[in-house]
Amino acid sequence: MHRLMHMLGETLASLRRNVAMVASVVLVTFISLTFVGSAALMQTQVDRMTDEFHDRLEVSVFLCTENSPESSCPTGAVSDDQRAALEQSLEEGAASQYVDSYRHETQEQALENFQSSQDAAAPALEAGDMPESLRVLLVDPEEYDVVTELFAGAPGVETVADQQEVMDQVFAILDGMTLVALAVAAVMIVCAVLLVSTTIRLSAFSRRRETGIMRLVGASKAMIRTPFVLEGVAAALLGSLLACAATWVVAEHLMGEWLDQQIPAIQFIDGSAAWIVMPVLLLIGVLLAVLSSWVTVRRHLTV
Repeated sequence: MHRLMHMLGETLASLRRNVAMVASVVLVTFISLTFVGSAALMQTQVDRMTDEFHDRLEVSVFLCTENSPESSCPTGAVSDDQRAALEQSLEEGAASQYVDSYRHETQEQALENFQSSQDAAAPALEAGDMPESLRVLLVDPEEYDVVTELFAGAPGVETVADQQEVMDQVFAILDGMTLVALAVAAVMIVCAVLLVSTTIRLSAFSRRRETGIMRLVGASKAMIRTPFVLEGVAAALLGSLLACAATWVVAEHLMGEWLDQQIPAIQFIDGSAAWIVMPVLLLIGVLLAVLSSWVTVRRHLTV
């Protein structure tokens, strides 16, 4: 117990002597782990959005209209028989095994949906300008390409479109942002490790007389080295705790409240996701501090 109190006292004294360097370690650790936490939250959000949108992924079979190009619709607007054949295929034909459900969107419904999604400056359109379509919800969203091939070029079909391409573009952007955050975090973590090492080296240099006396009185290597390691761990732990707080604020208030109000169509994560990330941030911060401190004292502190 006496040894432990002595090592803690030495650690606190060293922290007071190196306030500027310790503050630098805290700030760099805080910034780097905040980027790590933000990247983890972003990836969690991407995973949630992927699951959510895959469950709602539709294949849209747009039917021919009087205004359709002749190359796509040589027989003109879709006939009742062609429409019935397409619906038959969805219900009992080759596509039925892939279809969970479908709905028929008329030209009037298409116009109404288009107008509701546009602002007042949208161009004036009539129902005849909009294509009717069959909106197909799939059993397995990954089979969208099979359904697309089945209906592409079928009589009465102008085009077949799915949301997968748009989703892939959105998720590619989000994944890119995650990678950028991780890259910045990696650079900042390297800076944190270097700062911890520099702080420990300066602390060891300023206390070389004390460590020399401790060696002469028979102090063990662990007793001499441990206060230096604890110094690095304390600074990194404080930075990690600040990063945990920042991660929670981002998840709870930025994503869970503000973004949720701005984009109600998407279900955003909240502070509960941050609690899963926090232990990882603490573990990363402490492990990096322990490893960098221990390596530094072994190389630059003669015991």
